[in-house]
Amino acid sequence: MEALLQDVAAGSVAVDDAVHRLASGPMSGISDLGFARLDTHRGLRTGDPEVVYGEGKTPEQVLAILGELANLSSSRPALATRLPEAVLPLLRETFPDALVDEAARAVAVGPLPVPVGTVCVVAAGTSDGPVAAEAAFVARAFGAEVTRVDDVGVAGLHRVVAARPVLESADCLVVVAGMEGALPSVVGGLTGVPLVAVPTSVGYGASYGGVAALLAMLNSCAPGVVVCNIDNGFGAGVFAARVARRAHRAAP
Repeated sequence: MEALLQDVAAGSVAVDDAVHRLASGPMSGISDLGFARLDTHRGLRTGDPEVVYGEGKTPEQVLAILGELANLSSSRPALATRLPEAVLPLLRETFPDALVDEAARAVAVGPLPVPVGTVCVVAAGTSDGPVAAEAAFVARAFGAEVTRVDDVGVAGLHRVVAARPVLESADCLVVVAGMEGALPSVVGGLTGVPLVAVPTSVGYGASYGGVAALLAMLNSCAPGVVVCNIDNGFGAGVFAARVARRAHRAAP
């Protein structure tokens, strides 16, 4: 919308044409592809990019949505998460400049924002890696600098204690853990940094697909621990990036 108004001011776009384009595009708030009605006002309302949830969509649908979102904004990337492996080669072919993270099963089409603030993503074990990767990818795409601390679960407490300086330097922490889900409580007791915990579905039978970790995190005795849904690295990444950005927002 800003670019269009600049074109009007420069005289390269007629006012009537601009009115028509605003009414049919940005001002309507919706781009109707037939199979999907895209929210074109996400960036205006929240400052964040729009995101496509890849699971359950055909490759053609994912490509069409990403292409439309990429055309709508030159200042924010278009994101897709939880992409089936079969879609990744097609994305690379269609969007050769896209950032593709196979571990996170995510892609960003378009330039990433200049990072503001720092998010540290902490993973209890290597098996928690895909969820941690999703959180890290999303936090970066949503405008924060990202650091990683991996494989520091409570089975060897000295590992996370040794990482305390890195944890303390972040504006927000994302702590990802399966099994009994104890790591967020430990980290929450070691630092005063805002912390969002993500339970994963990693674990043996009595972990009940992440329910045990979820309940442990919800019942954390460490103050200041908030909890996302099971395997929801996306939600945690968005939350953490917003906290980090706000922490560095210029005073009015």
